[in-house]
Amino acid sequence: MIANARMYSVTPEVAGLWRALLSAVIDRAGLSITVLEHPEPAPIDELWARPDQAAVFMCGLPYSRSKPRPVLIAAPVPSPADFDSQPRYWSELVVRADSNYHSIEDTFGRRIAFTVADSQSGCLAALSYLMAMGGSDPLYREVIAPQITPLGVMDAVIRGIADVAPVDSYAFCLLQRYRPDLTAKLRVVARTAHTPIPPIVASNPGLDSLQAALLEAHHIASIQPLMATLMLQSFVHPDPASYDVLQLRSDVARQYWRQHPLATVVHPAFAQ
Repeated sequence: MIANARMYSVTPEVAGLWRALLSAVIDRAGLSITVLEHPEPAPIDELWARPDQAAVFMCGLPYSRSKPRPVLIAAPVPSPADFDSQPRYWSELVVRADSNYHSIEDTFGRRIAFTVADSQSGCLAALSYLMAMGGSDPLYREVIAPQITPLGVMDAVIRGIADVAPVDSYAFCLLQRYRPDLTAKLRVVARTAHTPIPPIVASNPGLDSLQAALLEAHHIASIQPLMATLMLQSFVHPDPASYDVLQLRSDVARQYWRQHPLATVVHPAFAQ
């Protein structure tokens, strides 16, 4: 069985902290689980297709579409105040800090970057948010090629390849802490709606001790410091049905953007 936190391993240092946290939880559970390395450019969806997942972070949108769904083990509750002690997140729409863009409307007619088409925080959250502003004319000049990760879309904006991009809010918090040199070059101009945060999933049931170790991790003295370094308040067991809204919003947004032009030029990876 494997564990993996690639979704939120936003820097090598943060990846190491996740390995330490997952290893500590696995030891607490008394199980034999390998904390697997699966770095870029290996496709992340290869992880989600594995039959031996024990504790793997999975984007909520693919989770909501899976048939059958993986077993939901837990979901993180980030500690920053904006998360309001809930297993939720959103996307921050960021621009260069030195740009003249001060609202999302200021970016219209420019270029937008996404991670991949089936990412909730890296694409669909922004598509849902922008529906209120769409119409007969394209909002943007171009949707550029997939940038794969939060760091990828941030780098595209910083380097001027794109003018605006959505970034997973928890990933952005981690990057503000561990890569302030990058986040200082960006400014948030809009925030999408709250949705359930990516969960930790398993391929099969029967991991009660692992789930229990995650749910009590914030009470364990040896694990608490690791939780703090990752800006985590706790792990909880959310209702699996809470993720249904992601598939619904995705279907609505995709249908809308099939009928309304998002951009004059859209990279084929994002064709609706």
